[in-house]
Amino acid sequence: MPQPAHLRTTLHAAEEILGGLGRRPAPREITIGEARASDAGHPDVVAHRALRRAVFVDEQGLFGGRGEDLDDTDADPRALVLLARDADGTPLGGVRLGPARPGEPDVGWWTGSRLAVSVGGRRRAGVRVGAALIRAAVARAEASGVLRFEADVQGTNAPLFTRLGWQTVRPVTVPGAPDVPHLRMRHPMDRIQRLVDATKSPLGELLADVVAMPPGFVGDDGAPVPGSDVVAACDAILPAMVERDPEWAGWCGVLVNVNDLAAMGARPVGLLDAVGARDASSAARVLRGLRAAADAYGVPVLGGHTTVDVPASLAVTALGTTPAPVPAGGGRPGHRVRLTADLDGAWRPGYSGVQWDTTSRRRGEDLRAMVNAIGPDAAYRPAAAKDVSMAGLVGTLGMLAEASGTGAVLDVASVPRPAGVGVGDWFTCFPGFALLTTDDPDSPLPAAGPATGAGCGALTDSPGVALRWPDGETTAAVVGPVTGLGPATGPERTL
Repeated sequence: MPQPAHLRTTLHAAEEILGGLGRRPAPREITIGEARASDAGHPDVVAHRALRRAVFVDEQGLFGGRGEDLDDTDADPRALVLLARDADGTPLGGVRLGPARPGEPDVGWWTGSRLAVSVGGRRRAGVRVGAALIRAAVARAEASGVLRFEADVQGTNAPLFTRLGWQTVRPVTVPGAPDVPHLRMRHPMDRIQRLVDATKSPLGELLADVVAMPPGFVGDDGAPVPGSDVVAACDAILPAMVERDPEWAGWCGVLVNVNDLAAMGARPVGLLDAVGARDASSAARVLRGLRAAADAYGVPVLGGHTTVDVPASLAVTALGTTPAPVPAGGGRPGHRVRLTADLDGAWRPGYSGVQWDTTSRRRGEDLRAMVNAIGPDAAYRPAAAKDVSMAGLVGTLGMLAEASGTGAVLDVASVPRPAGVGVGDWFTCFPGFALLTTDDPDSPLPAAGPATGAGCGALTDSPGVALRWPDGETTAAVVGPVTGLGPATGPERTL
């Protein structure tokens, strides 16, 4: 669509300043290096600070003419500088990014700042320095697990950011430049939505009219068997894991199933396994891990099926009992969201940022205490529950909310999280043992042995899941339903 003349003029002016548009394309290589912003002696930091002074202080007359534009972010050891250089090493431009609140815990909210491009860099044909730095900053923030990324942008530069996918939040006043119009702009960080779409969005269409479920149980972790107090759960392990790490795959086959029973408030009573392996040795390793987990949880393996000379595969079925299963769809708007999770672990070797392992190092009594947190003999049983699995913490909360016919908001800073683990990884990983429950605000937390629990959100009337940040702002994490299975209300539904 043709742009109005005034917009074209504004856009070209911004791109001239930031090096966003080459008038005569003649591509030349640039490299973008990275350094800690607090490392004042690093050549890239030295060059970036010089560029900032030249552009903001000398050229634009900002920061009260005090000769420098340093602030608390420059002293934050987590903040980074990205510096673009020409092939001959000449600095062309730089940008800074890091936690939005220097000196405070990193909750996955970062800002970009001090984007500056030299006069020579702006006029260098074919080198879109400003745009390259903006894209690099977004990519670096994503790699750091950032879930909210913003920048306060001079109004004249906003069209360039908009073209790069940024969204305007509101006008702001920037310290040191009160007379220069600025806009707070935000880049959508869709890591959670991508995970949800990849793991859960096809379910509604695929599973429609497959298996009849009792009213009130749709999208649950286990299936109540009609006419009995039995709850059955079944999970398959990714073939790549079975092939790559057989003992761990066997352990996880038990882990994910007893967690499913735990979320239904059922006591585990037995397991069935189906194992496929390329040879007897591989099958034995899978079964060894499965047996170790079964012994640790105190749940017998009742039988199953094993085949060799086939591609790697593993599925486990778990049986449990409870006279009153806890549904995923029992939540209501206004219910408090609580997370009960085992934080005392480490990333599984080879699965950093993806699988948090606490269970393989726990004593059997601790494992059983967690699994029975809301079991038949528990002092407290919540209105709704779901264990955190493939869709991660936020995606799983979205499934609970969908089954309950609600939405949810998660208070980012209130979520129990292991020390040293980033918010982005924790919100999207498989956490070993983590149970989401909802109930009235004055209800207690489940008692789950060594696991840690805290209230960290609420169910709402708005679909999807929003993240609420320490400044009160909310951002969308999951837009709309997760699975398409719908709420667990009304007449008999299907899973």
